[in-house]
Amino acid sequence: MRSRVLLADDHKLFREALRNMLQRHPDIEVVGEAGDGIQAVEMVRSLLPDVVVMDIRMPRLNGIAAIGQLLAAHPSVKVIVLSVNSALIFVQEMLTAGARGYVTKSDAEELPRAIRAVMHDLDYRSLEVAAAAAAPARAGNPIDGAA
Repeated sequence: MRSRVLLADDHKLFREALRNMLQRHPDIEVVGEAGDGIQAVEMVRSLLPDVVVMDIRMPRLNGIAAIGQLLAAHPSVKVIVLSVNSALIFVQEMLTAGARGYVTKSDAEELPRAIRAVMHDLDYRSLEVAAAAAAPARAGNPIDGAA
């Protein structure tokens, strides 16, 4: 059974690159692309994907608010955050909002693995996110341990 995926990111070229990467995996089907949070929520309603891959910072409605809205209406949808930011504060906010996975854009090649994991009701953190979570905080900076 193929996992139906919606991509939500405000950068069209990045969405296209993700689509091209995911199309190489026969068990994953990209069913749509959204350029902002409102469009993502609307597309979930019409396309009913299994997984939404969502950026945090998007116009009109950010990823945190979009996750809350789409999961309120469609609680079975799995959300994976795909962001440039591995700061623990963002990771915690997105997971609290209901995301099941968090992958950094620098680890985007892990996305197929993340999709498969959340489809099996497992949580997923990319290598960079897991490393940031394991790093001790320095000088009162709980975000990533960097000074």
